[in-house]
Amino acid sequence: MADTAAPGSPITHRRVLHIAIPIVLSNATVPILGAVDTGVVGQMGAAAPIGAVGIGAVILSAVYWIFGFLRMGTTGMVAQAKGAGDVAETGALLTRGMLVGLIGGVVLVALQALIFWGAFQLSPASDEVEGLARQYLSIRIWGAPAAIGIYAVTGWLIGMERTRGVLMLQLWMNGLNIGLDLWFVLGLGWGVGGVATATLFAEWTGLALGLWLCRAAFTGHQWRDWPRVFDPARLKRMLQVNGDIMIRSVLLTGSFMTFLFLAADLGDETLAANQVLIQFLEITAFALDGFAFSAEALVGVAVGARNRADLRRAAIIASQWGLGGAVLLGAVYWLFGGMIIDLMTTAEGVRAEARSYLPWLAIAPLLSVASWMYDGVFIGATWTRQMRGAMFEAVAIYLVALAIFLPWLGNHGLWLSLMVLNVARAATLARRYPRLEATVT
Repeated sequence: MADTAAPGSPITHRRVLHIAIPIVLSNATVPILGAVDTGVVGQMGAAAPIGAVGIGAVILSAVYWIFGFLRMGTTGMVAQAKGAGDVAETGALLTRGMLVGLIGGVVLVALQALIFWGAFQLSPASDEVEGLARQYLSIRIWGAPAAIGIYAVTGWLIGMERTRGVLMLQLWMNGLNIGLDLWFVLGLGWGVGGVATATLFAEWTGLALGLWLCRAAFTGHQWRDWPRVFDPARLKRMLQVNGDIMIRSVLLTGSFMTFLFLAADLGDETLAANQVLIQFLEITAFALDGFAFSAEALVGVAVGARNRADLRRAAIIASQWGLGGAVLLGAVYWLFGGMIIDLMTTAEGVRAEARSYLPWLAIAPLLSVASWMYDGVFIGATWTRQMRGAMFEAVAIYLVALAIFLPWLGNHGLWLSLMVLNVARAATLARRYPRLEATVT
């Protein structure tokens, strides 16, 4: 199959996998980079550098996450423009996304002192760790325009079904980052600053590579068709879509943060066990993201082409693969979850505690996959206002579940409530899906 399918191409299992597999492989590289960052600074023989890199990375991830809407919103709108055969709009969308990245990144650089101050007020650290973390942050913040711009690039590539480009981009960035980590820290002795500088180089060169991978957007004049780029109606739609996604993401992240905060009141071992088990959920999300992204791209193309049959077929085929992946992951967690827990921690008390809640993780993929797949469908259709409303409803159900089950069942009640949240996310979107499909004519 060509790197990107033409509008009107049939929705097939092969086309779904063509989009999904590179995303799955790309996601698999993410934890490797984190492990290398930690391992490299760990060779310095002190705890403070490890803590500094960890807290610095978390702070910047949280700040950059504010612009995460750019990836999802760009994917849906680009896929729809592609489905409608509107080549000019696909180029203009990339330009709009890059402008958001540039402006957002410049604002973050300008406000860096305030951002860092606020972050350390919320998450205080020892003087040594904070000093090293500030050194790390003061270097990495200069990559903000590139890091945010890459969201737009990635969204454009997924919307155009060019996910092999996403894989190439991720391999380049993480590979270069790892190589420079080893050189700057172990070879040149730059310490924490070396880790930050490696990431800075990776982000800016990654943006350059990403724009080259998007070169089809620059073959004509559409990318600098300024009346189109700044068209008020199109800008309003972009702001509405991205604003809805941002609110929905804040609600979802707040729900998971509530889960972690409530676990802290259940004892140190329970908190540690939950932190270990949360990694299972992250692995699940990374593994199944590819199929949700397939739904985003293919549903978007179908909506742009006004093809209801293709919309339904894209949603069904992508979900079939997502369900298959969920069954496989659930089986792996059920059969080998204990071994995975033992690899993650050597504390016997934490191991025993985590095992007692492992059944929740074995069923979590099956209970959660529908929510991820519906997210992909609604993002592709840019039905983001409905996503936002559904998330408000799901969070309300989650809070009721917490109020009932947490006092009654303790940590089991906490996990049950999290499962209720994911089922509610799927159910509230499923209720809206027939109306979505009916609008595509």
